[in-house]
Amino acid sequence: MKAQIMDHVKQFVSELPNEDQGKIRGAIEAMEFGDFESLYIKTLKSPIKELIIKRYRLVFFPHKACLYFVGAFIKKTAKTPKHEIDKAEKMRIIILRSIN
Repeated sequence: MKAQIMDHVKQFVSELPNEDQGKIRGAIEAMEFGDFESLYIKTLKSPIKELIIKRYRLVFFPHKACLYFVGAFIKKTAKTPKHEIDKAEKMRIIILRSIN
């Protein structure tokens, strides 16, 4: 699978400590090679999912042979904020319209 990472997600990751950036990069590379078992991934609202690394959350959805990373945030509460899920759903619709 190929990972498509939106610019604002890249910006979020680039502002994190180097060690955390490395963990995120490693996790995304593992996903590109089909290794989902060793990672902590939670379904938010199908097909929207989040990759969990420490307190960081990267919101993504799979489509065909691609993973689209459309959001990122630092988890501060027990529940994922609804606006993060809504934002990811809107991005998904926009992306799917643009590729079809």
